[in-house]
Amino acid sequence: MSTLAVHTRKGAVLHEKELSNAFTQAEVNGPVIHQCVVAYLANQRQGTASTKTRSEVKGSGKKLYRQKGTGRARVGHAKSPIRVHGGVAFGPKPRSYRQHTPKQLRRLGLHSALADRFQNQQCILVEDFTLERPRTKDMVNLLKALNAEGKVLVVLGEPSPNIYLSVRNIPKVNCCTWDMLNIYQVMWHDRLVITEQAAEKLEAKFVAPGSENSEA
Repeated sequence: MSTLAVHTRKGAVLHEKELSNAFTQAEVNGPVIHQCVVAYLANQRQGTASTKTRSEVKGSGKKLYRQKGTGRARVGHAKSPIRVHGGVAFGPKPRSYRQHTPKQLRRLGLHSALADRFQNQQCILVEDFTLERPRTKDMVNLLKALNAEGKVLVVLGEPSPNIYLSVRNIPKVNCCTWDMLNIYQVMWHDRLVITEQAAEKLEAKFVAPGSENSEA
């Protein structure tokens, strides 16, 4: 079992929490993480870029001048790609960039990314908390007390609109619930601030019942 400190909103250590090694010390599969991140970014693309070919550009198809005898280079009609306002050769057309990633592969990628963050001491556990009203200053003070600098992702066990609204105005700080966590979010942020409830739910998601009892 791995032992991590659970902090209060003031930054003090509240108590120690044990998490299964199968969750925090799992093998980090780099190629799977890379494949999942590439697929995630590809799936964000709209694929709406479009250009007109020579057959779609408005204009006449008449040959501009005769082939020989003018002393100039031979030329076709004005819609040729080599002319100004002509069509585009081999330009982009609307298409789908979507990559299908199997569910088990996405699961393995997210587990590996979380394990990497735990093994590099980039996860901070905090007690479950709520805010009575949206207040950005409260979240700023919380992050300062936890020494969470840079890009920070706050992972909650339950949806909290007040926390979400309080985090929204802080640059490079985002918030999500444990079940909406994806591998790109984990890899993009420098630190993960995870509530105790969220950590328990993530552990239950990735560790089969009874597997921790078989650890050497």
